[in-house]
Amino acid sequence: MPPPERNRYPGAPLPPPPSPPSSPAQPIFYYDLGNPECYLVAERIMSALPVAPEWEPVLATELGGAARVLDRCKLERLIVEQRLQPLRLPAPWPPDTRLAMLAATYAKRIGRTVAFSLAAYRQAFAGGRDLGQRDTVLIAAAACEIHPAALLKGIALRSVAGALGEAGARARRAGVGSLPAIEVGGRIFEGDLVLAGAADELGARL
Repeated sequence: MPPPERNRYPGAPLPPPPSPPSSPAQPIFYYDLGNPECYLVAERIMSALPVAPEWEPVLATELGGAARVLDRCKLERLIVEQRLQPLRLPAPWPPDTRLAMLAATYAKRIGRTVAFSLAAYRQAFAGGRDLGQRDTVLIAAAACEIHPAALLKGIALRSVAGALGEAGARARRAGVGSLPAIEVGGRIFEGDLVLAGAADELGARL
């Protein structure tokens, strides 16, 4: 191993060390807790991507696109393939997820977005519980050790509502048209190949 380079000119600064290789931009996962396709992506995304994504809760209604038709047969087939619990759609359908999405936005502030979101998804699509009901949201919060009083106080904050609205605006600015969506370095991936496309893009950037 060669000896470290010495300064040939006393008093002159040594050259700066080489810069570390640049890492790819952190991907962003845009999702709505009332969307079962987002649920399927959420269950796989942490292992499917080589870089852990930022989870960004976004109300699908704020994206302005037409609602996608639910293909229950396809969802049930994918759930079997992913070895998840059988699909149980909550009633009423589609659910009003604003309360749960405010809770997810608050959970993001305290570093528990992933845990809360997965717990909420499982309550909705494995347990068939309505995410529009406060008790369902509190059960999901308890599963990731968020105190119910803190959660209820948090979702009532105007700043939390504002952050949820800004998340929708951020998604629109990025070009998101439907959920689930993953942003990688300014590129948006949507649809059936959302995970594969994002994983390939990240792999090319590593």
